[in-house]
Amino acid sequence: MKDKLKRGARITRYWVYKETLIDKKEHLWSFLGAFTGILLITLFQEKLLFSRLENVFLIGSFGASCVLIYGAIQSPLAQPRNLIGGHVISAIVGVSIFKLFPDWIWLAAPLAVSLSIVCMQITKTLHPPGGATALIAVTGTGRVQELGYFYVLSPVLSGCLILLIVALVFNNLTPNREYPTNSRFTRLIKKRRKPE
Repeated sequence: MKDKLKRGARITRYWVYKETLIDKKEHLWSFLGAFTGILLITLFQEKLLFSRLENVFLIGSFGASCVLIYGAIQSPLAQPRNLIGGHVISAIVGVSIFKLFPDWIWLAAPLAVSLSIVCMQITKTLHPPGGATALIAVTGTGRVQELGYFYVLSPVLSGCLILLIVALVFNNLTPNREYPTNSRFTRLIKKRRKPE
């Protein structure tokens, strides 16, 4: 029994270690994708929409989305449906809850996060940063709350689309990366790469 436990522990350690190993080239592509995605969102905000002091367009949940869509591209939680759907659904939930309970932050914050999780589960668009998107809608600065449902379109949807476009480009530049996983889009790219 003791030997079986030791062997199981060794296999588990090896499996966990091996699963966390990432090719050094992957580090470069993850860096370039995340850098470009956040750079474009920042430039879009500063040059087109808001002043430097109003970082409305740069919501924190986009940083967490970058980890998934550029660093863990095989994850089901990182796929485009989850990225867009998770953020948008959570933003709608967050804004709705804030409008219902604007003065009860102690109720609005946990309600927004928990309802957004359930809505993402029901719609099969679970994306962990979506919970933060809902929370930001409730606890964000006055500027975020002034946006109301426009928060869903900009910064949330427009920011997600920027991140997605960058992910589609950077995650498919090399034959080692495929995003979205097993989609028509990636099969078409692979087909075009093969010499005839």
